[in-house]
Amino acid sequence: MKKWLVTLGLLYALSACGPADETNEEVQLPTVDEGTEDISAIEQDDSEFKIAVIPSQSMGEMQTGLDNLETHLTERLGRDVVVEQYPNYNAVVEAINYNHIDLAFLGPLTYVIAHEQSGAQAIITQEVDGSPYYYSYIITHSDREWEGLDDMLEDRADVDFAFASISSTSGHLIPGLHLRQHGYYNSEDDHEFNQMQFAGSHDIVTSLVQDHTVDAGAVDSAILEALMKEDDANGGTLREDVKILWQSEQLYQYPWVVPADTNDTLITQLQQAYVEIEDEEILRIFGGATRFVKADDSQYADVLEAARKFDMLTLE
Repeated sequence: MKKWLVTLGLLYALSACGPADETNEEVQLPTVDEGTEDISAIEQDDSEFKIAVIPSQSMGEMQTGLDNLETHLTERLGRDVVVEQYPNYNAVVEAINYNHIDLAFLGPLTYVIAHEQSGAQAIITQEVDGSPYYYSYIITHSDREWEGLDDMLEDRADVDFAFASISSTSGHLIPGLHLRQHGYYNSEDDHEFNQMQFAGSHDIVTSLVQDHTVDAGAVDSAILEALMKEDDANGGTLREDVKILWQSEQLYQYPWVVPADTNDTLITQLQQAYVEIEDEEILRIFGGATRFVKADDSQYADVLEAARKFDMLTLE
């Protein structure tokens, strides 16, 4: 692992969809029955407001940003706010489904799973370089002769390919569905490539491609660009070493999600509190965000449709 990947742990601690100890043997999430705990009763007392985040594989110094977020939200909400790190996305989805937490930062795929299971709502997202959108990329090393995805697929029997995490939107769902629609991929054990693996996170996929450990891989465009900027600053060659073979349609950025029964007053308070954030220490640990903006369920309809087509509305 290159030095720049370690230093970027802070930036991608929450953006990378593959958490540190995530494996492909993910737990089946239960479907939530109606009549779960009424979140409005929690909102009206002085209990802690709990936020769930997930560390990535590459952990850096993120505590300052999280402490600042706690302080900012404590002041704006008038109650103690605690940010907790969860081990994987399954745990966060289950917690948001059962009102064990008040707010969660999820990838688009895991958000639509929570939305379908319990009605969880997206209320906030972030802009990176002034845009709320990002893309899924399939990348290879620049010294490969392939000029596009079709060229690579002609050689698929000799290609070692890496996805990020099985629960990643841009690192698996979107590119995996594209490959499936062309008949080349169904699962880690059913595909037409030489070898297929889930590397765990976008920065690891990038490193594997740059090091020629794999021939191609799927990554988040915003994460790749930020990795390149960091590498540029350190005099590295990542930007020259990586070539983009395929780009998806635009995807809406990662949402902040509340349980289904969260009242409108609290949602408005949270949205305003996040919109006001200008602290660089906070912004940079959420994918190098430039600001937070309001979001709603409709902006993730394309991910929901893709998850249905790919039979991924449960994490297995």
